[in-house]
Order: sequence, then structure tokens, then C-alpha cells
Amino acid sequence: MTVKEIFESMEYGPAPESAADAYAWLVDQGDRFGQFINGAFTAPGEGFEAKNPATGEVLALLSQASAEDVDAAVAAARKAQPKWERLGGPGRARYLYALARLVQKNARLFAVLETLDNGKPIRESRDIDIPLVHRHFYHHAGLAQLLEVERPDRRAQGVCGQVIPWNFPLLMLAWKVAPALAAGNTVVLKPAEWTSLTALLFADICRQAGLPKGVVNIVTGDGEVGERVVAHEGVDKVAFTGSTEVGRRIRQQTAGQGKALTLELGGKSAYIVFEDADIDSAIEGLVDAIWLNGGQVCCAGSRLLLQEGIADDFQARLRERMGKLRIGNPLDKCIDIGAMADPAQVERVRRLVEGSVAGECFSAAVEIPETGAFYPPTLIIGLAPSDALMQQEIFGPVLVATTFRTPAEAIALANNTRYGLAASVWSESLNLALDVAPKLAAGVVWVNGTNMFDAAAPFGGVRESGFGREGGWAGLDAYLKPAGAQKALRPIAGFTGGTNGVVEGMDRTPKLYIGDKQARPDGGYSRVVYGKSGKALGQVPVANRKDIRNAVEAARGAATWGRTNGHGRAQILYYMAENLSARADDFAGVLNAMNGGRKGADEVEASVDRLFTWAAWADKFAGEAAAVPIRGMALALREPVGVIGAFCPDEAPLLGLVSVLGAAMAMGNRAVLVASEPFPLAAMELVQVLETSDVPAGVANLLVGPVAELAPHLAGHADVEAVWSFASADLSEVIERESAANLKRTWVNNGRALDWFGAGGCRAFLEAATEVKTVWVPYGE
Repeated sequence: MTVKEIFESMEYGPAPESAADAYAWLVDQGDRFGQFINGAFTAPGEGFEAKNPATGEVLALLSQASAEDVDAAVAAARKAQPKWERLGGPGRARYLYALARLVQKNARLFAVLETLDNGKPIRESRDIDIPLVHRHFYHHAGLAQLLEVERPDRRAQGVCGQVIPWNFPLLMLAWKVAPALAAGNTVVLKPAEWTSLTALLFADICRQAGLPKGVVNIVTGDGEVGERVVAHEGVDKVAFTGSTEVGRRIRQQTAGQGKALTLELGGKSAYIVFEDADIDSAIEGLVDAIWLNGGQVCCAGSRLLLQEGIADDFQARLRERMGKLRIGNPLDKCIDIGAMADPAQVERVRRLVEGSVAGECFSAAVEIPETGAFYPPTLIIGLAPSDALMQQEIFGPVLVATTFRTPAEAIALANNTRYGLAASVWSESLNLALDVAPKLAAGVVWVNGTNMFDAAAPFGGVRESGFGREGGWAGLDAYLKPAGAQKALRPIAGFTGGTNGVVEGMDRTPKLYIGDKQARPDGGYSRVVYGKSGKALGQVPVANRKDIRNAVEAARGAATWGRTNGHGRAQILYYMAENLSARADDFAGVLNAMNGGRKGADEVEASVDRLFTWAAWADKFAGEAAAVPIRGMALALREPVGVIGAFCPDEAPLLGLVSVLGAAMAMGNRAVLVASEPFPLAAMELVQVLETSDVPAGVANLLVGPVAELAPHLAGHADVEAVWSFASADLSEVIERESAANLKRTWVNNGRALDWFGAGGCRAFLEAATEVKTVWVPYGE
């Protein structure tokens, strides 16, 4: 068809992009690749083929990294890391800037190679992925420049092991490599087996930029290589993007190793359309939400929730729009949907769809190439919230839909999933949209838009969509740790006595504090607490797993605390400080009697001051507006995590407990605290302070018991969102392992002591007590 004929008929005319330069680059490399270690490619070895999923053509031969290759890559990264960190933020910024410039200069080569290797349309690679890649390196060059001023008390984690998926091969590389390098870390990166070529091109760019040897290392291969990277004892921080199932295994595999960990996992994102929405705009947004990259997007708007009044009209228009989508050669600039990343993924999607007996399935009547990994855009309506396809991540061009009547029902449906990555809200009423957005269990919410990303805006999920953020300062913080070495924390045992457990005076055996009531322990047991001299000081209850259940249930019932404004939370904390101060002498006496010291008064005064600190922060740690390049804003809001379980420290039994409880309450969380096992009396005395300080029922719950027995139950509880441990007993491994059940957040001490009189009031507590929710609000006509 000639240009004249196309113009006269207005029919579709192909506009293919030339792949000549990409093929030339592959030929220049010999069409075979080894590993990129210590600034150079190794000799190619036995491995696997990189194929074009649109045609099945073999593009290159890649090598399967051996255990020795991974060892060499980690060793190179370890050797290079100290010098790279000493280079300083401004020095590292120059290299990041050079990488950004080189990506820009080679933008078309990267885009074409990405499309050849991954199958996504060239217009997506060219207009979305590659611009975001160099944006990330530019942005993190700026963060590196400012790092020493903005984060003077932080330093690099060390060597980072990074494992990325096949849906956005180069963009995921940028999301992980850029912040790691900016913070002073070195990297061992494992790209996806199906899509490694642009990572290897990036390795070539690193050489051109003069990046010091060993700073970036890339090893290729299957999942076994990724496991070696994650498990390697020379890796200090692990960052993974991929499926929830693999993320769960990584959490279990790294439990107790002391490695920092961030996980960006699966999603089943809700796309909510209210009756007053601009339907045409919402449909165009939906095309991007679910059919971008063939639906192979972790935050794809794969669950369409329509208000009943517009459901029929919306679905009719949507079917018509689906029929106009073009599927075919990904290198054609006019194609809407390209190939999926591999035939195996096509088969997986087909099995899921064909295996569903619920709902009505509609596949667009579009022309599909006879060969290649293609799947038609599909809509399934009439599903119940519990149906498998409404709950399971399909990861393909398949949209499932249902209806709702009220905003409250829409929120309930949206949150009825184990995931919590993203959501879209469509309404011409900004009041309605901004009322709904904070109530959605999602790390990112787009208002009247979808799939908006930027290096300045934090991205990440809650629930089983993982933890940690990528982008902005929140993303950079994940690659930093406190400066200075922490001392080893030795287990602290309680004192024993020789008085046969006889407590002088009238019996005042305290109880557990659950809800707003003192409660006897479920097991009916108590134990004697002795002082250093062997004198019996009192008895305390012994909690068990049922007491944990009751405390968590009480905490879940206090959800309104998270909606209390910061000023209101601060008043309660000030009141607690006032009442604690009024009984300072009593608490000092208890502390001195328990540990045989003379500094009880100092600890009480520090505890009062700590409560004042958290009260001061209660209305001041709310988030920030990210400077994103759109007509609008991205609000990185700080939200409470939810229910936090915590094992309190033994070396500062009152100050540590107050530090943990105060930080959790200040940010709107509810807490289930297990007091110091050897020195629990101060915590039991604190019950009276809580009872007289107007603390709402369920916000603070105090237990006493054997921490080693309670740890797996609290860490494995499905209704707990985070678990912290500062106990001197070795609980880190069991907490991290048990937390994998629902991928709750953890903060453990790994046997290292914290300075409770200093760092116990640091920003790290506020960060651990909050999640960043990024709400994108575009504006203008």
C-alpha cells in the first residue's frame, strides 16, 4: 500500500523501525556474551539463547553464570566498594550524570534492543522506558550531590545483590542501580533470563563512562543464579522485583543473615470508575492501565470496578475500543500491543483464562500474527470478588470486571485482595477521589490517570506486594544504613533469688494490659522477678499465644486511632509524659531495684523527654510533595503501618519501651508490646500511666512472657503489619522467617545494641512506623 493510498483510505499503514543498529551491536559483540565482572566481559560459556518473542529468532547466546562467576562478581564489588564510597557524593554524581548522558545518546539503540528482546511495542520502549531510565540516573546524580548534606548520619550498605524481572528489563535496572550507586554501594545485578540484552548493553555503557572496575557487575542465567546472588554471604543488601512467591522464599532464605531487604512484588490493582467520571478519558486510561506492555505490569489496572449506573455503557464502549487495538510486529510504531516476553507466559495466561468457569469472556476480534508470543486483549465480566481471576495476578492482557454501588463498597472491593501495589480512581469530583484514595490499601494511587512514574516519586507496595520504596529520598534511604559501628548485644538474663519467691508486703501482682483493661494471662501462670541482691521484687504474669491473639484483636479494633489527627495524638503523648513525670520517683526505684543500678532517675527523665520528642513529631512527619514533571503533583504521604508488634529492649527496659510505643503511637499505629523478659516490672507500672492518660482502648497493649516462645506467634500473625525486635535474646531469624507468611515488615537488631539514650529517638523509628503512599493528582484541562 502506497502513502497516497493510505492517505485516501485512512487505513492502517505500517511504520516499521529499523533494527539494523541493534543487530550491528550484537554482531560487534560476536553474538555471544559472558559475564560482566570487574569492568570486563568474561569469555562466553555454556548457556542459553536470547530470542525475539515476536518471531522466535535467536538474537544471541548468553552464558549461565556459575557459582565461581557469582563469587568473582561479589569479590570485585567488595573490593571496589570502599573506594567508591570514599569518592563522596559529588564524585559519584559525575559518573551517574555520565551514565544518564550516554543512555540518552544511545536511546534509540536501547529502545530497539529492548523491543527485540522483550517484545513490547517500540513506542513504549522509546517513549516511556528509555526516558524514565535516563531520568532516574539524572535524578540520582542530584541525590548523590546532596547526600552528605541531607543524610550526614548515613552511609552505604555495602555490596548490593539485585535481581530484576523481564517485563521492564532496563527500567528495573535503572530503578535499582541508580540509587545503589548514588548511596555509595557497589552492585551485582542478575537480569531476567528471558531479557538480558539491554543489561549487557548497559554494561558496555558503564565501560564507556569510565565507571571504576567492580562498581557494577552483571551475571546472567536462570533462577539458580539469582538464588546464589541473594544467598551470598558477601552481599549486604538484597533488592528484588518479581513474583510474590519468589519474594516470600527470599525473605525466608535471608532470615537472620543481617541483610537489608526490599521487595517489589505482584499486584492486582483496582481501577475504580465512578458515575461522574469522564468515561472516554477513563477508557483511554484503562487501555494504558491493562494493555501497556501486554498487561505484563505488576501495577496493571487489572481489576475494573464500575459504578452500576455506567457499567453497561462503559463496557460497550470498552469493547468497541478493544476492537480497534492493533497487535503485531513490536517494531512497528503504529502497534498498540506487541508480543509477550516468552511463549511460556502466553501459555500460562491461556491456562488461567481457560481454567475459569465464572464470568463472561470477551476477546477482541483483532488480527493476531500466526507466529510469535501473542495473546488477544481480553475482558471478563460478571465475576464475584472471590473468583480466582479476581484474586490471582494474571500478568497478561486480561482485564476482569465487576460493579459496585457506593464509594464504601468500591473501597471494600478494591481492598479485597492480598496485594496492595497500586490503584486508580476516576471521578470529576476531586473531593470524592481524595476521600477514597487514602482508604485504599495501595502504595500508589493515581487520580484520573494511571501508570504515572517518576524518579522523584516513591513507588512500592503494601501487604503481599512487598515492602520498601524505589524513587525519591525514600528509595535512596533503602540503600543507606546508620553511620558508625554498633556494639554486639549480649543476652541479658534476669536475676535469681534465694528467698523462695516471697514478696514482702501486700500482693500487687500486675496483669497484662489488653484493650483498655488489665487481664489475667490465659495460661494462668505468673513468675517471680528478683533484684540483683536476690530479693523478690514482685510477680508478673506469663503470656502465651492466646494472649497475643487477644492483644492483636484489641489492636485491630482500634483502627480509628490512625485517623486521629497529629495534634490529637500529640496531646495523648504529652499527657503520658506528664503522668510518667508525676511518678518519676516510683519508676526510678523500680528500675534501680531490678537492675541493681543507680541511674533509674536518668532513664525515667529520658523517657519523659522521649515522649515529648514523639509528641513533637506527631504532626510534622506527614510526607512531602514530589517534584514530578507533570501538570499536577505527586504527594508522598506518610501513613501508619497499622498494627506493630514489638519486643522491647532489656538494657533500657523503660526508655526502650517508651521509645517504641511512643513512635508507633505518634504515627497513628496500634502496638502490641512484649516487655523486657528479665526486667518487666517497669512496663507493668506503665499500665497505670496508660490508664490515666486517655489512651484509647487497643492502641497500646502490654504483654510479659518468654520472648523466644512468643516471637514466632507474633511474627506469624496474619493481622500484624510489622514486627520489631530489640530484645537481647536472638529473635531476628525467627521473626524474619515467620514474617514471610504475609510478608509483613520487620525491623530487628541482629544482635546489635542501640543507643537508647541517643539513637533511640532517631528518624529511623518514624520511617519504620510509616508507609509512603504516593498519590498522583494531575490537574488542568
